[in-house]
Amino acid sequence: MNAQPIGIIDSGIGGMSVTREIRRLLPQEPLAYVADEALLPYGDKPPTVIRQRLLELGDWLHAVQRVKMLVIACNTATAAAASALRRALPIPIIGMEPAVKPAASATRNRRIGVLATEGTLKSARFAGLLRTFAAGLHVYTQPCPGLVEAIEADDQARIRALLTRFLKPLRQRRIDTLVLGCTHYPLVRRHIAELAGP
Repeated sequence: MNAQPIGIIDSGIGGMSVTREIRRLLPQEPLAYVADEALLPYGDKPPTVIRQRLLELGDWLHAVQRVKMLVIACNTATAAAASALRRALPIPIIGMEPAVKPAASATRNRRIGVLATEGTLKSARFAGLLRTFAAGLHVYTQPCPGLVEAIEADDQARIRALLTRFLKPLRQRRIDTLVLGCTHYPLVRRHIAELAGP
């Protein structure tokens, strides 16, 4: 049994959705969580900035907190920094990716919507997911600027207004499956379910 903690990095509270699942699956494991609010949100930052920041945080978690593995609890940060972290640190690095593969299996009408940050949607990693798992499907992406900040501020009125705006074009495309491509978005899943419809 290795008593060293599992490290978790996100730009804010979004990674708590991942942390909750880790805690459910591995209740005895110690955790070390970094909410990088100084760079919040990652979704609108250049990949080079995110990569450098995660290398710094990953090094600190490994050297000072002595983590035995690192979870990048952010889709955008995974796209920008997972490969660099895997080269730099001698511990397992676990990243997050939008759930395109399970969505491709779940869709009945072959129309999938993806809510995500601009950084995730523009990444080569996301393009690779689409090529690998969504060939022949209609995938409609929707960047969600401002949503992470509204979730962090717990601004319910703003969250609802933004989600209404972001979900409208996806509903018009008659999607039957929706991917939440940011770890912040499950924190407002109830709102999304109400506004997205069946």
